[in-house]
Amino acid sequence: MAKRKKAVIIDGRKVASVVKESIKKEVAEMIDSKDASPHLAAVLVGDDPASETYVASKEKAAHTAGMISSTYRYPADITEKELLEVVDYLNNDEEIDGYIVQLPLPGHIDENKIIHRINPAKDVDGFTPENVGKMVLGQPAFLSATPFGIMELLKYYKISVAGKHCVVLGRSNIVGRPMSILLSQKNDAANATVTLCHSATKNLEEITRSADILIAAIGKQQFVKADMVKEGAVVIDVGIHRLKDETKKSGYRLVGDVDFDEVMKKASFITPVPGGVGPMTIAMLLKNTLLAHKKEIYS
Repeated sequence: MAKRKKAVIIDGRKVASVVKESIKKEVAEMIDSKDASPHLAAVLVGDDPASETYVASKEKAAHTAGMISSTYRYPADITEKELLEVVDYLNNDEEIDGYIVQLPLPGHIDENKIIHRINPAKDVDGFTPENVGKMVLGQPAFLSATPFGIMELLKYYKISVAGKHCVVLGRSNIVGRPMSILLSQKNDAANATVTLCHSATKNLEEITRSADILIAAIGKQQFVKADMVKEGAVVIDVGIHRLKDETKKSGYRLVGDVDFDEVMKKASFITPVPGGVGPMTIAMLLKNTLLAHKKEIYS
């Protein structure tokens, strides 16, 4: 019996670096031709540590790519009305090409109301109804950065999606739902048959074992075990969780929604945590900002 090939570990840091280097080169050419540098802004409400870390990483990546990056910080007790005024200001600021309102927001603020107020032409997170609707219809749109990044990983590693059975665990508006739509679209990068699973799905393990490509975005640490995965499947892990680990200098280690050590023994390709999907999110946010600056989605 032939020995199975060892799983290829998908290097998100490497692919993100390639994407960012391409963006950096294009931005440099813009500046050389006297064009303004793309400007990405972020609105940060409160002091959530995860949000702080993400926004700091975004700023660093934008600066490295030659972009302008601004962060608008507000206390957690900002009113909904005041935050809507901030959104209106950014919508009308001609110097800002794209911006994000970092989620989650404090409980007294209606996130949907804030997202709906964002100018779709500056919605580099791809969260507004206009961009989501255009994505569903297969029209040019700003794609949510994490699903956008996953599609880029599959493309980079030449993982064919057409005709494959893709199972997506999780139905969030940020990852699960857009991921299922992108994979099933009629184009050269997709054409998959997609099953979207969630908390009410029955016979879950039976479904996941039928997946050629399994995307875990369920928000439960190490939920996907080896017996839930088909031999030779491609496994993409979107989750990220902190586990206490006294052997680490930080006092914790990061894990995903997949039991990596066990599942990699069955997978053909697998993303690690950290270093898999995560780096791609910021890279694709920069890509969306460049598209916004060039007005390639909304002219």
